[in-house]
Amino acid sequence: MKTKAVRLYGERDLRLEEFELSPIGQDGIRAKVISDSLCMSSYKAASQGGKHKRVPSDVAENPVIIGHEFCGEIIEVGEKWKDKFKPGDGFAIQPAHYYQGSLSAPGYSYKECGGDATVVNIPRETLLMDCLLKYNSDVYYYGSLAEPMSCIIGSFHAMYHTQAGSYEHKMGIKDGGKTALLAAVGPMGLGAIDYALHGDLKPSLLVVTDIDPSRLERAKRLYTPAHAETLGVRLIYVNTAGTDNPAAALMEFTEGEGYDDVFVFAPVRPVVEQADAILGSDGCLNFFAGPTDPGFSALFNFYNVHYASTHVVGTSGGNTSDMREAIELMNAKKIDPSAMITHVGGLDSVIEATLNLPNIPGGKKLIYNQISMPLTAIADFEKKGASDPLFKRLAELVAANNGLWSAEAEKYLLKNAKPIA
Repeated sequence: MKTKAVRLYGERDLRLEEFELSPIGQDGIRAKVISDSLCMSSYKAASQGGKHKRVPSDVAENPVIIGHEFCGEIIEVGEKWKDKFKPGDGFAIQPAHYYQGSLSAPGYSYKECGGDATVVNIPRETLLMDCLLKYNSDVYYYGSLAEPMSCIIGSFHAMYHTQAGSYEHKMGIKDGGKTALLAAVGPMGLGAIDYALHGDLKPSLLVVTDIDPSRLERAKRLYTPAHAETLGVRLIYVNTAGTDNPAAALMEFTEGEGYDDVFVFAPVRPVVEQADAILGSDGCLNFFAGPTDPGFSALFNFYNVHYASTHVVGTSGGNTSDMREAIELMNAKKIDPSAMITHVGGLDSVIEATLNLPNIPGGKKLIYNQISMPLTAIADFEKKGASDPLFKRLAELVAANNGLWSAEAEKYLLKNAKPIA
């Protein structure tokens, strides 16, 4: 069977190509990819080529398919896996399976599996590590967003706290404690707000900062302080751009005690140092943002490490359990990652979007692999609808959903958009 896929050959060398997939044999599974959410990690892989730690060094001779936040439908199952999967099953994928300690992952390392393709062969390692997850929903973009949501969920689970005289780490944010999300109204920050409000462990105080007033206003409209109050959470949004001493201003919300849990969503030295400055006793700092500079560093107060037991963790991705939790929460309608999506496009928009991802404003860029469509901001649907009936109807559907992408919009797009050639 032939597939059409975006393949990486080297630094900033992406190509949309059609090629023949290998037979799956008794030990394989073939799947149709419906949706993929573009990630900055793909931009980093495309920028670094074979120098990236997950990309094979011989990528120029053996190109790999990019994209790792994907969801779709199984279409062929080898004999070995017929007791677990069948054609027609929905799937989502956990790319970080660490088979035998390897960093190889779909979207970075495989010639026949990645999110930006029409059809893929699932790697044997993914199956052996139980990282092909059944996805029982016809809302495909939720499945694509399960991977980034799992990264957020994993970061919350990685937080830890102790008690004086004990060496046991109690995992997770402090229930009923004080949490700050810094530089946190981008797509991942929005997901973190959602999870902080609707996860099992909730803070009593949640402070969200950024320096972009329009993005802060959008976050406040989507996750309102009034709604948070019904959940027992005091939610405060703060624009730190015009503040002489942001750390001091943030400390005032805790009456000088500091925060139990602080998350950093931008790899910016002053933001990291601000996070350190607002930690309370036994405070945990999570450096969530992944820097591109291998020499990135910031000052950390080791006086407080010694006397106030402050500490730092870093998370890069979630595990399979985190991803299952994300899917369960979305299917139960406890969290809704639709707010993360600001652009939608077809497979033929992937190359330009990926290579320019840092320069495209907004949140997540959602790709539907079976269609042809330029990457388009949801905010521009109405304008494009003046001359295109497809966008006119999409504009009506998102308007009915508070301006957000929706299951109804996805179904309409998949039914009516031009198929990928």
